[in-house]
Amino acid sequence: MGSPRRPTYASPGRRQPAAPAQPEVISASKSAPETDTPPLPGRKKAKDADRKRTADKAPASTDNVLAFPEPPGKRRKRNFLVALGTVLALVCALLAAAIFSPVLAVGTVWVSGTRLVTPEQVQAALEPLKGKPLPQISDEEVSRLLAPLVQIKSVSTQARPPSGLVVQVLERVPVALVKQGEQYQLVDVDGVVLASPADPAAIALPVIDGGAGTIGKDLFQATAAVLGALPLDVLSKLSNASAQSVDAVELKLVDGQTIIWGNAGEKELKAKVLEALLKVPADPKNPVRVYDVSAPRHPVTR
Repeated sequence: MGSPRRPTYASPGRRQPAAPAQPEVISASKSAPETDTPPLPGRKKAKDADRKRTADKAPASTDNVLAFPEPPGKRRKRNFLVALGTVLALVCALLAAAIFSPVLAVGTVWVSGTRLVTPEQVQAALEPLKGKPLPQISDEEVSRLLAPLVQIKSVSTQARPPSGLVVQVLERVPVALVKQGEQYQLVDVDGVVLASPADPAAIALPVIDGGAGTIGKDLFQATAAVLGALPLDVLSKLSNASAQSVDAVELKLVDGQTIIWGNAGEKELKAKVLEALLKVPADPKNPVRVYDVSAPRHPVTR
């Protein structure tokens, strides 16, 4: 037999009972991205401003920055450069003060080594140096101021602070008297006229008749070169000098002897040989009339 149960029919006005709820499932998947909804202009600007303020307020992290000490070598080098710069600046300042300071201005000039000119002449020529700082004065400037004094060949200077200047003069050496008519001129080996002596007889130097203008420049220079090589004690024994050519220079002693010199070659050796020959005692029975040193390694007397 069939079951006594009857089928149940839902009435149209009734709702069926709800189905039992399913348990929630937790998903590990990422949430879906937001839809690209364009933000409003005002909201975007406010968001950017907030982001900028947050970045400005956030302190910079320095937890991972290590401060190493400066290497000793680098520190010493920097200290050395600073000290060197200070010293150089101080030296430059002192030099500038010394060069331009009126405290070291020239006030007194001392002169030495003069015979043909007087110290007063040299001091007068150097008058423009008065009041000029000593470090600014050079030998070249002093030589330029003394150029009109032809007797002076060269000079050297020495500063004596605070206001003294020492001038050492080297004069030209006179080697002969040049006779031109009735006048005599004192000349050096270069033919520079040093003076016109009033009493030429008092000067123990040989006489060259005619001078450079009469015997010619080459002959005069050859004769003057010979005289310039002779020591002063030999020059004082000469009476005159002449030359027929540059290879035939002759000298006359005050005692009347003749010296055959030849050309101007080997003049230092010839001067030594002649000086030695003149020191040989004279023989009254065989007096020497001629000293020939034209071949200095084989001198001849007769």
